Amino acid sequence: MNSVCDLITELQIARVDAPEKAIPKRSTLSLTKRVVNALRVDDKDAIFWDRDLVGFGVRVHANGRKVYVVQSRGPNGIKRVTLGPCADLPINQRRREAAAVIDRIKRGEDPMPAPPAPEPTVADLAERCMRAYVAVHCKPKTAEAYRASLDNHILPALGAMPLKAVGPRDVAALHHSLRDTPYTANQVIWVLSKMSSLAEVWDLIPPSRNPCRSVRRYRQKSRERFLTQEEFGRVGAALKEIDAEGSMWPPAIADLRLLMLTGCRMNEILTLQWDDVDRTVGKLRLRDSKSGPRMVPLSTPVEAVLDGIERIEGNPWVIRGRKPGERLPGLASYWSRIQARTGLYDVRIHDLRHSYASRALALGENLTMIGRLLGHTRVGTTARNAHLLQDAEKTAAARVGDSIGAHFPQLDPEAG
Repeated sequence: MNSVCDLITELQIARVDAPEKAIPKRSTLSLTKRVVNALRVDDKDAIFWDRDLVGFGVRVHANGRKVYVVQSRGPNGIKRVTLGPCADLPINQRRREAAAVIDRIKRGEDPMPAPPAPEPTVADLAERCMRAYVAVHCKPKTAEAYRASLDNHILPALGAMPLKAVGPRDVAALHHSLRDTPYTANQVIWVLSKMSSLAEVWDLIPPSRNPCRSVRRYRQKSRERFLTQEEFGRVGAALKEIDAEGSMWPPAIADLRLLMLTGCRMNEILTLQWDDVDRTVGKLRLRDSKSGPRMVPLSTPVEAVLDGIERIEGNPWVIRGRKPGERLPGLASYWSRIQARTGLYDVRIHDLRHSYASRALALGENLTMIGRLLGHTRVGTTARNAHLLQDAEKTAAARVGDSIGAHFPQLDPEAG
């Protein structure tokens, strides 16, 4: 490098006033860190162009601020672009950026294309699923289950990861971490699998990239409990005694009786309104059933229970709550008292629905009819109740065996 005086002279020659917008003339100035640091202007902004890369320069403001600029001609005319402050990055890196910008200008492309959108994360997908799928298609209880799986397990473990980075190993590790609670572990993988399927539909991940497909679910102990004929009698007697004592909220007693007599889900009865009771056609109209709106036939005992419920003016709910105009929110505390009275501590409220189905099967109803009574849209859903399928198999085997056995008199214990 020449002396300081020679450098000052060279800078003065290389100076171009900033407002001019034309193709830079060949410069004699080679921009280096030392040269850039020495650049000064007194009155107005100026640009100092580089000798080695035509179109690359430094714009110096009167206040001392310095920025790298690029200027070149392309199919759309002359473009000038500011790369950024000189102090931010080394000049060699800025020179490489400038070369790429000049190339884009000459090809007629955007000199500074917008940076690519950040990769969506598992947390981003979770919120979109809750907003666009769960809120639209799922019942409130299902939505609560989704949110619990997300907040308690999926987001803490995988929320910050980019979607495309989540693989079977990550999912298997999450599943394994929940091995002590098999139901929760399987539920979490089910939710994550549904999210991944939606991500494929929304083109957030490539097709057939669901990382949950290879995860083997844990075996869950089937919990099948239903009331025997004797236990039905114990519950019925307990309800009668408590009703006579006046020690329980009467609508709660009516609700439990209706659950046992109809096989309905708890919320289907809790959300029943008087307008849904159609005595003309003899049916209950369930507007918000799990499988969609459906009708439940009224039997004589059901009508008797409904007749015994006090109807309050201004309250539309069949099972009214203690506050004016509201319905009963739940039955847990009331059922616990029935459990204490009968000793049936292992029977849940939902088991009353199982019990209804079991009694129907014992009376000779087939799975198709039982499914209709329970509001199932497919027979397979009814058959997933293990005790129903087992009892149906026993009945069928006995019926077929007896029919064929008639051809073998020697097998008849009453023969000779």
